[in-house]
Amino acid sequence: MSFDCQRCGACCAHFRVSFYWAEADDAPGGTVPVALTRQLSPQLRCMAGTESRPVRCVALQGAVGRSVGCGIYAQRSSSCRELQPGDEKCLRARAAHGLEAVPRAAISADCSPS
Repeated sequence: MSFDCQRCGACCAHFRVSFYWAEADDAPGGTVPVALTRQLSPQLRCMAGTESRPVRCVALQGAVGRSVGCGIYAQRSSSCRELQPGDEKCLRARAAHGLEAVPRAAISADCSPS
């Protein structure tokens, strides 16, 4: 079974997206736009919009469960890259948004932008 992340986006509107501070673009080699982050501790940052409830990552574009995309897909953090379509975290986020565990229209396992 495959999942089409561009029809979901539940993970981006359910979890705090936290990562090591040096992943932001104000550090050498960092890619995540620092202007879209919030400092959690001296070592951790998170994506703006995911630090409090209701959660919605500032980079999430579109409507959860319909049509979504990531505005910084190529620059996203390691925590975003680690989450996989259909894994436990994905299914938990889908359930929290009232989306079925196994999508009826299982279109694509590729979560890259079209």
